[in-house]
Amino acid sequence: QVQLVESGGGLVQAGGSLRLSCAASGRTFSRYDMGWFRQAPGKEREFVARINWNRSRTYADSVKGRFTISRDNAKNMVYLQMNSLKPEDTAVYYCAAAPKYTSSYDYWGQGTQVTVSS
Repeated sequence: QVQLVESGGGLVQAGGSLRLSCAASGRTFSRYDMGWFRQAPGKEREFVARINWNRSRTYADSVKGRFTISRDNAKNMVYLQMNSLKPEDTAVYYCAAAPKYTSSYDYWGQGTQVTVSS
């Protein structure tokens, strides 16, 4: 069982930066691949970034070069550094955990709102 709690969302102007954090419970955090997803009003949830147990990373094309995902296994934390934010990045951002070697995100946080003003 893994519990996830996101933080760090807020209101920022276009071009600004935010750093999202995700705190995970449990002693087996290092065995999970971690992802960030987002959902804008009226849209489906979409993949943003993933960092595997071995720290390999994958990004959605829309955020490549602007967002960076990282993890600290000693602290059971996952981060999403978001730079050069655009109004279209406005969404609720969710942290999720998938057992390594799977694509099944079994655990989700409650989400944190990110709003980018133009």
